[in-house]
Amino acid sequence: MDSEREPVRVVIVDDDQLVRMALRLVVDGEPDLTVVAEAADGDAALLVVDEKRPDVVLMDVRMPGRDGLSTTRELLTRPAPPKVLMLTTFDSDDLVLGALRAGALGFVLKDTPPARIVDAVRAVADGNPVLSPVATARVIAAATGPASSGTRRSTRDTARKRLSTLTERELDTAKAIADGLGNPEIAERLHISVATVKAHTGNLFSKLAVENRVQIALLVRDAEE
Repeated sequence: MDSEREPVRVVIVDDDQLVRMALRLVVDGEPDLTVVAEAADGDAALLVVDEKRPDVVLMDVRMPGRDGLSTTRELLTRPAPPKVLMLTTFDSDDLVLGALRAGALGFVLKDTPPARIVDAVRAVADGNPVLSPVATARVIAAATGPASSGTRRSTRDTARKRLSTLTERELDTAKAIADGLGNPEIAERLHISVATVKAHTGNLFSKLAVENRVQIALLVRDAEE
């Protein structure tokens, strides 16, 4: 990382004081990361984020009162919101998909090795999605697994309606994002410039009312069900 770059500012949100302490030690042990505040619940998190303007929020999923999913949704309505990396001891399908649909850019389990947690913080700070191997498997299983025909039909129809607002090239870009391609690979696939890919991606964020590429990918997969 560029030595002249300001440290990534991190807020830790978890109802367990020992967990917050451990995460602070891990994050503050890195020269390019710094913890600027902690919060024990979602309501407190909203206040400290508004005050401290962090780059990344390490967000627990399950907390008393306002939970991590609700807090994430609320944070992402703010101007210039932080990136959110969800942390939990749980790994159910609903939690993984719920966090990603809420707008989180990453999802890792709390027993993830410290080095991988700080790497995940760096990645989401740069706008790159991060999923632990377990979370990735859960997302794939949930996207392809059984569900009631009515639920699947409703989800598919809603996704297709949202995608119908896109131009052909924007839809091609969305599908490439769903395939996990980065901007250079998308440019190569579609025979367009990287700048044009970025323009299309910006249009996707606006037209689909999403915050990140993970949400675009989930929407495309919902439409294909």
